[in-house]
Amino acid sequence: MKITISIQSQILDLYDDQGALLQSYAISSALKGTGQLKGSFCTPLGRHIIRAKIGAGQPENTVFVGRRPTGEIYTPELGAQFPGRDWMLTRILWLSGCEVGHNRLGNVDTMRRYIYIHGSPDTVPMGVPGSIGCIRMRNRDVLDLFDRVSPGTPVEISA
Repeated sequence: MKITISIQSQILDLYDDQGALLQSYAISSALKGTGQLKGSFCTPLGRHIIRAKIGAGQPENTVFVGRRPTGEIYTPELGAQFPGRDWMLTRILWLSGCEVGHNRLGNVDTMRRYIYIHGSPDTVPMGVPGSIGCIRMRNRDVLDLFDRVSPGTPVEISA
């Protein structure tokens, strides 16, 4: 398996080992664009891998904070109670950079920046930038992707 993410088209593509396209998903990357630096709130570019899969067995719309389920299930009412919260829902795929000095180690380390592919509320627009660095997906899409990939799956993020 291999994942490619196009920031320009706001699409995540999943390919099998022979290079055949299995599925395309609409995503939402960083509102501030692309960038490598810690604290930039940008989506990092380059070669990555899925370092960890988080949330297996949790119900759809499970709320995560610090990669741990809070015990909450997202509803529009919960969203209205916390309008400024950056919702991480359902599943998390934690990314790790593979290019030293570009997206790995130091002030550009994707994993230490806590960059994920994760679910988000169904009201969050897809196909347009809007996150604070992560790759947001529809919950049903992140569930599908989560079940198809393993830790170590390559992820290429391009402008």
